[in-house]
Amino acid sequence: MQQPSTSFSARWPLAPSSTADWLRELADDDGLSGFMPPPLPDAAWVLNAMYEHERGPADASLDGVRRAGTADGSVLPQVVGIIDLDGETIFTGGRLGRAEHPGPGWRRLRWADLARRSGDPIVPEGTLPCYRGFPSVESDRSRPVTIEPPTEGSLDRETWNRLVALLRVHSPAGPDTRCLAYYCPLTTHVYDFDNPRVQVGRLGDAEELYDHPDIDFSPANLWAEDHSWVICTDYDLWATKVAGPAALIDALLNDSEIEAIRLPWAP
Repeated sequence: MQQPSTSFSARWPLAPSSTADWLRELADDDGLSGFMPPPLPDAAWVLNAMYEHERGPADASLDGVRRAGTADGSVLPQVVGIIDLDGETIFTGGRLGRAEHPGPGWRRLRWADLARRSGDPIVPEGTLPCYRGFPSVESDRSRPVTIEPPTEGSLDRETWNRLVALLRVHSPAGPDTRCLAYYCPLTTHVYDFDNPRVQVGRLGDAEELYDHPDIDFSPANLWAEDHSWVICTDYDLWATKVAGPAALIDALLNDSEIEAIRLPWAP
């Protein structure tokens, strides 16, 4: 895991909260989980990475493994107040916040490949990419232990870095493009909607935003100061919407590393 730079605040100082006003108007939303933009004039959805273990008990579910662990004492039970979460809920896997390649034995599992294998759509019509996807791979509503699902609310590190690289290519000044990053209240735990947290810097330094020293998420929104493109990683979703010029969207859809799709019902 990369360590946050000691000069992070120098490269990404706070910007006036008013710099997010245009985005609030564009999305017509309060930005609690991120400002979701319309096409500018085009848009695509970048899917967060999921992974599959090359070997493992394919018939074992994450919930089953967890329950076995709590039964033998190797896993601590989840209790909030007087509520036993293990007894009241089903463990489906997945996490909130930052993620990266899990390590040896794991390989990238593309959404399209899992869709072909399971018979489920990549994203069910009328919905957005989220934890409700791929119900056919579940057992008793839990996922197989061999699949590491995407995280919610944050791009994974590899996808973030690749997306930033493509944004540089399709930005007016390349790495010197001035851009702004918004972190939503659900990630900062500061619910002051009149003074949203916005930071400003160079697109060439945007990879560093992933390791914000105080926030365990990629930005909810990142946009070019000239408003030529904007991205939104909603706190509740497994994907990031990218709105911008057609050339940028075509590059995302045809990139060999990023997995991106169009959602006609959520342009």
